[in-house]
Amino acid sequence: MQQNHRPLGVYMHIPYCPAKCRYCDFFSRPGSRSVPQEYCGALLLELRGLPRRPDTLYFGGGTPALLSPAQVSALIEAANPLPGAEITLEANPDTVNAELLKEFCAAGVTRISFGVQSADNEQLRRLGRLHTAAAAAQALEWAVRAGFEEICGDIMLALPGYTTGEFDRTLSLLKNGGCTHISAYLLKIEPGTAFYKNPPADLPDADAAADFYLYAVRRLEEEGYPQYEISNFARPEHRGRHNLLYWDCQDYLGIGPAAHSCMEGVRRFWPAGPGAVDAFIAGTLTEEAEGVCNAEDYLMLRLRLRDGLDLTQYAERFGGQFTSAQFAFVRHCVSAGYAEFDGRVLRLTPEGLIVQNGILAELLPAE
Repeated sequence: MQQNHRPLGVYMHIPYCPAKCRYCDFFSRPGSRSVPQEYCGALLLELRGLPRRPDTLYFGGGTPALLSPAQVSALIEAANPLPGAEITLEANPDTVNAELLKEFCAAGVTRISFGVQSADNEQLRRLGRLHTAAAAAQALEWAVRAGFEEICGDIMLALPGYTTGEFDRTLSLLKNGGCTHISAYLLKIEPGTAFYKNPPADLPDADAAADFYLYAVRRLEEEGYPQYEISNFARPEHRGRHNLLYWDCQDYLGIGPAAHSCMEGVRRFWPAGPGAVDAFIAGTLTEEAEGVCNAEDYLMLRLRLRDGLDLTQYAERFGGQFTSAQFAFVRHCVSAGYAEFDGRVLRLTPEGLIVQNGILAELLPAE
């Protein structure tokens, strides 16, 4: 990367999906089997205003795999990414086939991300997922055959009736399927979801969930996927470049209802709600101000990463610095096994990431 190069990531929100999963609180329109061309047209209009060529593109949702390859190709061409750009498309195993994945690859997608979640079919049914473990394995095989060198898979932890055996089976499915990157995250019951209205039985308590998380971190490391962020694990040289822009407070531009941006330190977002999609298509939906990216944001985001918070960068970029009391707290975290500190870089251990909120409460800059 050139010394003066300012990276840019572009996120496009695709708010269409076949069905709403019981845990999902992302903005989407369930009951869809395709993406209207009018919505793609609205995205294309916004892409005309990009300030510079992006380093990464990310199609998120919803279910972006409902886009046609022709739509994906047109959006990539309009974004005009730099050579070697990372271009990610999220997919569900039940929404792809061998030919479609080949066409996505030919359209310019370099990284495919599958929401697998579990290798247990009963668990998938309970979550509201429409695929089976066998369908997930087939989708991964098709992705390898299509030529994708970057293949990602998601695992949900601490699900109802969860066991380490279920995790091991899911990890095996993803590893055997050629995944280069794995996201593993704890189930959260979010307001407005089906699980919030009718909580599932047999959910692990907080202590058990923490144990499952630490088990997952250890097993992923053993299988060649070292942790680089609180919920993300990758083979060497396969970290997700797009999300790393978020976690380093670099420039990223979100397009579409519910998408967020941070450009030159200023945060903005597109509103979401019942009429947001139609308003976006009509050109009447406008971004709203959200604030600025400051020392607090940088500290919170960098401490999600196992690379940690470089105090020199913290000071140079945002004027942040620890008080003597905060340095004393850091030493306490190190002695308790929650952190590592070499005098310049503060890193949270997996045990520290579990209690990250409590640690942040002590380290955030004073108002």
